[in-house]
Amino acid sequence: MSEIKFVNLTVHDVVVLNEKGERVVIPPSGQVARIKTKETYYKTVGGLQIFDQEVFEIEGLPEPKEGVFYIVSMPLRLAARELGRTDVLSPDTGATAVRNEKGQVEYVTRLVR
Repeated sequence: MSEIKFVNLTVHDVVVLNEKGERVVIPPSGQVARIKTKETYYKTVGGLQIFDQEVFEIEGLPEPKEGVFYIVSMPLRLAARELGRTDVLSPDTGATAVRNEKGQVEYVTRLVR
């Protein structure tokens, strides 16, 4: 079996608790993946403008490679999933994330795809 590699395409360290209860730090790779969106005016409600937003391009996401998982933001992961990508993950910053007294994520207990 080939070795598994995680490539962090965000600008932050991703800290994940492994199955042994140890924190694993996945540093940024230096390459950043981003989504480009297109906004179209929908209407004004209560004096506030509302726009429809759609993803029209993902930049910086490498092609799939066997044994490699790419860590990105949740919105980018969802956009990549729409394209059939199963190798794109994001930190689960929901209910299982561990946060500090300021509410900032200290580490996550799992990655999601």
